Amino acid sequence: MEVFYYLVFGVLSVVVAVLELSKTSKDRITTSSAFNSFKNNYLVVYSLMMAGDWLQGPYVYFLYSQYGFSKGEIGRLFIAGFGSSMLFGTVVGSLADKQGRKRACITYCITYILSCITKHSPQYKVLMLGRILGGIATSLLFSAFESWLVAEHFKRGFEAQWLSFTFSKAIFLGNGLVAIVSGLFANFIADNLGFGPVAPFDAAACFLAIGMAIILSSWTENYGDPSESKDLLTQFKGAAVAIASDEKIALLGAIQSLFEGSMYTFVFLWTPALSPNDEDIPHGFIFATFMLASMLGSSIASRLMARASLKVESYMQIVFIISAFTLLLPILTTVSPATFRFCSQERERERERERERQSPNSHSGHSILCDFLPFAVSVLVQI
Repeated sequence: MEVFYYLVFGVLSVVVAVLELSKTSKDRITTSSAFNSFKNNYLVVYSLMMAGDWLQGPYVYFLYSQYGFSKGEIGRLFIAGFGSSMLFGTVVGSLADKQGRKRACITYCITYILSCITKHSPQYKVLMLGRILGGIATSLLFSAFESWLVAEHFKRGFEAQWLSFTFSKAIFLGNGLVAIVSGLFANFIADNLGFGPVAPFDAAACFLAIGMAIILSSWTENYGDPSESKDLLTQFKGAAVAIASDEKIALLGAIQSLFEGSMYTFVFLWTPALSPNDEDIPHGFIFATFMLASMLGSSIASRLMARASLKVESYMQIVFIISAFTLLLPILTTVSPATFRFCSQERERERERERERQSPNSHSGHSILCDFLPFAVSVLVQI
C-alpha cells in the first residue's frame, strides 16, 4: 500500500511542478527594495505560522486514538475546536482592531503553543482545553495577520497593486508549499525518527516561537478605524436582512454550507477511513499528498478564473459531482480520496469570487454560521 502512496505523490508532484513552472510572467511588476524587504519579512512570518498549523494536521486524530479515545469522544474534541473558532471568530476581528493587530498575532502564537503543549497529556479535559485554545488560535490566524498586512502596507505608502503580489506569494507558500513540506516533515520526525505522534506538535510549537520572536523584533503595531467597527448584533441583523432580501445569497450560503460540511467530515474521518483496523499508515506522507492535490486544484482554478468567457456556475457543477464521487471511494475501495482535496481547493478559490458577486463584505455573521453549522451536524451524525 505504501508503494501506492508514493506513486500518487510522485505523479501529483510532477503535474503540479509542470503547471507552476508553465505560468507566464506577464503579471510581473516592478517594486521597490523597501517593499521587497517588507514582503519577505511577512512571508517568512506567515510561512512559520502556517507551518505551526499544518504540522498538527496529520497526527491529531491518530494521537487521540493512541490515548484510547473512541471515535465519538474524538468527534467531541473536534467539535470543541471548531466551535470555539466559530464563537471567537465573531469578535476576533473587532478585538484585533481595537487592541492592535500585532498584539493579536502574538496572542495567536502563545495560544497555539499552549494548545500544542496540552497534546502531551492523555487526560480528556486537558485535550479539550487544547482544542478550545486551538480553535481560538485558528480564528486569529485567518484574520489578524491579513488585517495587519493590509494596514501596514498602506501605512508605509506602498502601491495598492503590490498588495495582491504579497497575497499570491503567501497563498503559494503558506497554503501550498509549506503545507506539503509540513506533512513530510511530520512524517519524518514521527515515524522515521520514531519520536511518535506528539513530536509534530512540539515542532509546531518551535516554529510558532520562532515566528513570534520575528514579530516582536520587527513588526510595528497598527489599529483599525473605530468608525468602521460594528457590534455583533448589528452584523447578524445585516446578514439576516441580506438573506431575506436576496434569494441568491441564501442559495450561495446553502451551497457553501453543504460543501463545507463534507469538507469537515473528510478532515475528521480520513484517518480512520484509511486505517479501519488500526493499520500502520504514513499519516504525514498521506497528508502531504492531500496538500499536493489541493495545490493542483488551486493551480487549475486560477487558470479557469482567468477565462472571462467561462462561467463559474458551469464547471463548479462538475467539481461538486466529482467531489461526491470521490467521497464514495473509501466505501467502495481502499483508494485514498485525494481527489476530494483537489476539488475542495477549486471550491475555495471560487468561493471568494462568488461572495464578491453575490454578497456584501460586511455580512460576516452569516458567513461564520454557514462555515460552522454544517460541520457540527455532520460530525454529530458520525458520532
